[in-house]
Amino acid sequence: MHVIASLVFFIFPLSAAAGAVSSPDLSALIPNDAASLLAFKTSADLDNALHYSLTERFDFCQWRGVKCAQGRVVRFVLQGSGLRGSFAPATLSRLDQLRVLSLQNNSLSGPVPDLSPLSSLRSLFLGHNHFSGPFPASIVSLHRLRVLDLSFNNFSGLLPPSLTVLDRLDTLRLEWNRFNGSLPPLNQTLLGSFNVSGNNLTGPVPATETLSRFGSSSFSYNPGLCGETVNRACRSKEPFFGGPPAGGASVPAPLGQSAESQGAAAIGLSPPLVSPKKHKKTGIVLGFTVGVLVLISAVAIVFALIKARRNKSGDESRSIGPKEPSAIAPDVAEPPPFSAVPIQKPVMEAKGNVEEAPPRVQRRSGCLVFSAGEPELYTLEQLMRGSAELLGRGSMGTTYKAVLDNQLIVTVKRLDANKTASTGEEAFKQHMEAVGGLRHPNMVPVRAYFQAKGERLVIFDYMPNGSLYNLIHGSRSARAKPLHWTSCLKIAEDVAQGLGYIHQSSRLIHGNLKSSNILLGPDFEACLTDYCLSTLAAEGSTHDHEDPDSWACRAPEARKSPTRAGPKSDVYAFGVLLLELLTGRHPSQHPYLAPPEMPGWVQAVREDHDGEDHRLGMLVEVAAVCRSASPEHRPIMWQVLKMIQEIKETVMAEDSNA
Repeated sequence: MHVIASLVFFIFPLSAAAGAVSSPDLSALIPNDAASLLAFKTSADLDNALHYSLTERFDFCQWRGVKCAQGRVVRFVLQGSGLRGSFAPATLSRLDQLRVLSLQNNSLSGPVPDLSPLSSLRSLFLGHNHFSGPFPASIVSLHRLRVLDLSFNNFSGLLPPSLTVLDRLDTLRLEWNRFNGSLPPLNQTLLGSFNVSGNNLTGPVPATETLSRFGSSSFSYNPGLCGETVNRACRSKEPFFGGPPAGGASVPAPLGQSAESQGAAAIGLSPPLVSPKKHKKTGIVLGFTVGVLVLISAVAIVFALIKARRNKSGDESRSIGPKEPSAIAPDVAEPPPFSAVPIQKPVMEAKGNVEEAPPRVQRRSGCLVFSAGEPELYTLEQLMRGSAELLGRGSMGTTYKAVLDNQLIVTVKRLDANKTASTGEEAFKQHMEAVGGLRHPNMVPVRAYFQAKGERLVIFDYMPNGSLYNLIHGSRSARAKPLHWTSCLKIAEDVAQGLGYIHQSSRLIHGNLKSSNILLGPDFEACLTDYCLSTLAAEGSTHDHEDPDSWACRAPEARKSPTRAGPKSDVYAFGVLLLELLTGRHPSQHPYLAPPEMPGWVQAVREDHDGEDHRLGMLVEVAAVCRSASPEHRPIMWQVLKMIQEIKETVMAEDSNA
């Protein structure tokens, strides 16, 4: 039990790293990259969340968030690490081999220092902090930069026109700051994710090919922006045919008039007189112009009346005549309310059974809504025409893999209409806007959603490496073998990172955490999916026909009533998941054991634990405290994450001293 105490209360000694750096003898002995990291910690980690220490046999490449290549730091990722303080100059900027820097979702404040020495930097994540000051000018010198995220901070001032020189950018997120002035004419061909909403930008949105790819949601909450992209007309400052100013004020010189002529007018040269003949010609021209405009307006009105009468007669004939059966939904008695794509019986039934909607029918209601900052890469019609493959059925609906005609592959979640019927259209819209704004490396992003009468779809990225469930349990014919404990530790940290982000950045919860709702990314990192959807279900509807494993993942309070589920319910499900990782046993097969009995059961199930009893025991104790029956006895998610990271640091220290 002493391990539990150390995990819960985090009683770990912290060496005086800051003082060690100031010592000239020691600083001469440590690598420059280690000194830079410790210097950053001095100003950015006022609460000592990072346990960086210098010992006789230390390896700074094993420190939390640090990844090295050939002894140099290339990645420094500390998102959601509880940092509080400032980003001091001449600290991380000395890591000249750094490629990825992520400090998002902390409490760092003040200006961003000069980052121009980081010539190798490719990704910069500084979002969800309290940074202030102008746009960091040094960023525009980072020509290899692909991802720039400054969102949800307090930056102000103008956006530099030189942003256009970052021609490798594929992600630019500047939303919810206080930037003002005009938007630079960004035209980077690779830009695929873009958002400047929630600022004070003004003027027309530049009509570049790149910016025209993004919907109005990427520019929203900027009252001063105008143009076709944001569906707001730009007003001219001066009327084309304005009269002379009142009070005898001087009339500004016409466009193109030389400075010399302006000076001559100031001396007293009078304007040339206009002859009566010229006035007469002008009157004739104006009269002819007005007559032509009147004639054109009359013709347009006549055509509009004729078209309206034809449309009215056509609607009457269609309502009187017999209805044709739908080509896509032959077993539906009436055509669906959304006529362009008969969603009531969607195209996505099984691969090979896909038909196209009749081209003659036009969409009348419903639309595909993309998350803020996402480019509109396809339409609802393209999505419905794509080939579909059934991936699985869950408690909230059915999941399909859709391959579009442009070879883009997405995952489509068709929500169960009966379970979400209690959620109104506006409530669903607001909920999906909040969910669509969540972005984290350990979460599968929600790209878009759709709702029409009784039909709702959620579109995620497609993850080709399958689910954690398949990784743990393998094929049904093969006996599942538990994963190595180091893989369990890595996956547990990934999942805890994603859950902690959801809980800290919003008031949402996952609500349906289980191994089948965790997918493996390109680098086999664990990514949460189907998050924040269970709250859309009606009371008790998610329990209908629920499989035993899903039921076992639910916290006791959530089993009684889904409305009582909260962040601590996700913590309970995480504890169940951790035991599933360690044992390879389905959650429904986990026995009810007291915490002291759990380590023995896990070791007995694993059989080949290779003498890792102590290390397994630390993870089991984390699972046990998460699985407490009472929510009050469970830690919050960031504490769970800290437990796992401290286990990782402890193991690394043991290995380095071995």
